[in-house]
Amino acid sequence: MPDEARWRLSGWSGPWRAATVEQRRTGLLAAGSAVVGLAVAATCVVAAGPWDSGQRTAERQRAASGAHPGDDGRPGPDPARAPGASPVLAPLGAPLASPSPDTGERSVPVPTGPGLADALEPLLRDDALGPLRAGAVVDVATGRQLYGAKAGTGAIPASTVKIATGVAALSALGPGHRLTTRVTAAPNAPGRIVLVGGGDPTLTARATRGPDGSHPASLRQLADETARALRARGEHTVRLDYDTSLYADTSRHPILPNENLAPVTALMVDEGRRDDSDRGPADRVKDPAAEAARAFARLLRDRGVKVTGDPRPTGAGDKDAKGGKDAKGGAEDGKGGAGGPGRTLASVRSQPLSSLVERMLTYSDNDIAEALTRHTARATGHPASFAGGRAAVTARLKRLGLPVAGTHLADGSGLDRADKVSAGLLAQLLARAAGPDQPALRPVLTGLPVAGFTGTLRDRYGEESVGRGVVRAKTGTLFGVNTLAGTVVDADGRLLTFAFLTNGSTDPAAAQRVLDRLASAVANCGCR
Repeated sequence: MPDEARWRLSGWSGPWRAATVEQRRTGLLAAGSAVVGLAVAATCVVAAGPWDSGQRTAERQRAASGAHPGDDGRPGPDPARAPGASPVLAPLGAPLASPSPDTGERSVPVPTGPGLADALEPLLRDDALGPLRAGAVVDVATGRQLYGAKAGTGAIPASTVKIATGVAALSALGPGHRLTTRVTAAPNAPGRIVLVGGGDPTLTARATRGPDGSHPASLRQLADETARALRARGEHTVRLDYDTSLYADTSRHPILPNENLAPVTALMVDEGRRDDSDRGPADRVKDPAAEAARAFARLLRDRGVKVTGDPRPTGAGDKDAKGGKDAKGGAEDGKGGAGGPGRTLASVRSQPLSSLVERMLTYSDNDIAEALTRHTARATGHPASFAGGRAAVTARLKRLGLPVAGTHLADGSGLDRADKVSAGLLAQLLARAAGPDQPALRPVLTGLPVAGFTGTLRDRYGEESVGRGVVRAKTGTLFGVNTLAGTVVDADGRLLTFAFLTNGSTDPAAAQRVLDRLASAVANCGCR
């Protein structure tokens, strides 16, 4: 016997000799059972027929012939369309599986109007709501409004108007669009450079991490690139101007001054916040463009560039700021537009529009909302102003076939109490964003806060086990105004959109709880 085999045998023989009689009998019984089991399995395989590549040959041949598994001569299912289980969680708006007698969209019943009324109307009568109470529920698969209570009545929407802002911007510009901030060399003025605002409120002067595109555009990176370009030109001393002409006007929002919104301008850093916050209310600077230019001058000096004097605004720039042939390109392409014909020395780009829309909706970011309204205006040939934004967004919604009768969009953020939007329009906006023919609008859905977990719904639904983690919705709150609009999958697995608005409420916390229960009722309801 070879040494290796003798060693293995001796390794096993020691424990065997040391075992008791009962332990030896147990081991022999287990070994014998294993041998018998293997023999039976082998016999079954042989009796069942030969196997080929992991599939029994006879079974595969029967499937290919179309024979029924019962082998009674009836045609079997088409092997090319073998039935399969529906995914655990289907994409929003997608049927659970291909429609069939046994599964698919037709197997998911549609809620009825009377069923929804039974579930919702007792809640809509709650005294915590104001005199104006409106609601709508829409079936995404059909686009049909299933329930409405004053669904066509215009009401103050507060921040739920951001849903319209996001839909309009995505449809006009596309989800991959980015906002560009540039530095140009002023033509016919050696030693003069211009910081050109690209309408990006997320431009940050703070340190960033990660690859480009994973964080907001960086003013520090712009300073790095500008300093390198100036050194390459042999320039070490410059005069810095700044250009905000991308927007047609910088008129003040009627709510200002207010910690929820900075003065609207094409150039700002960190949304004009005086603290280190990146969301929510905060004290704002009075002149965001001038502060951004001063911050850029300090960064250039830190990089060895001498900047003479204080930055000053320039009147040179975009001849098409009020719309027209170059209104869409402008500051984005560096060929004309804001900053004039000067040569571009450096530029930084924002995250894609899809990310900006998601951030706007998740955290109810008013500065992003007002910026996107103006970019929508420029992209569609309207002035980049409050009035131009109102006309542009309304026109985009009409183009999408949405019910805009009675709608008045005074701004893009919902801070203006002159805004008027119906519950029916909000629910239809969300249904359109979920539709299979509008994939570019999907960030409107993915940006909605999740009840009890993210964004402006993070601290709500603590006592609502049904809606928590199920409801996704945009919130809206002003004095006397409470609104909620979003999506749910109901008890039968059907994707629905909803909107509930109340104006004239006196207890905001109580009104919010009622709105949360309304959304939870839709989620918990088969409603037939």
